[in-house]
Amino acid sequence: MPQRLGILGGTFDPIHSGHLIIAQEAADALHLDSVLFLPAAIQPLKQGRRTTPAPARLAMIERAIADNPRFQISRADLDHRGVSYTVDTLARLRAAWGPEAAFWFIIGEDSLANLLAWRDPAGIIAQTRLAVAPRPAVQVPWARLDAALPALRACIDPVPAPLIAISATDVRARVAAGRTIRYLVPPAVAAYIAEHGLYRQ
Repeated sequence: MPQRLGILGGTFDPIHSGHLIIAQEAADALHLDSVLFLPAAIQPLKQGRRTTPAPARLAMIERAIADNPRFQISRADLDHRGVSYTVDTLARLRAAWGPEAAFWFIIGEDSLANLLAWRDPAGIIAQTRLAVAPRPAVQVPWARLDAALPALRACIDPVPAPLIAISATDVRARVAAGRTIRYLVPPAVAAYIAEHGLYRQ
């Protein structure tokens, strides 16, 4: 049977419980065989921001997903030199997984609202369906999206996930301030952050 694959991309700096909940909800709702966690090497929309080195982010993902057999890591961006554009990454994944695999790119409504800022959004939706999870207090600009991408709505599968307001930015800020991140990240991730002194500055 052709593989049904979810793809969850991001900086994962660090991976947190919101990522894991959305990935699991998408896997269940869309009957996915696997969800690929796709850490970015250099994100075009976050250039200029200091990012934790890739080996540390990768190690945290490995610890976070170790107990879930449906979760895997993809190095499609990490092994690619230069900026990670989703439209190009999807082409690399298609070459790796073959033409029969069905793709769902998992995003939140905040990313959907900003889709026109991505490189070649029409090329993205030509290669994958979008699994879209709700995000708190996000207004999706449907009129603008419909005008620019008439095929978009037909490519979207809503994911009925809980509204999760956890962000990696908040996790980093809490660590820097000496506040707890218990329950915001898996225990193994919290232990890695503490052991390696991440986000202290």
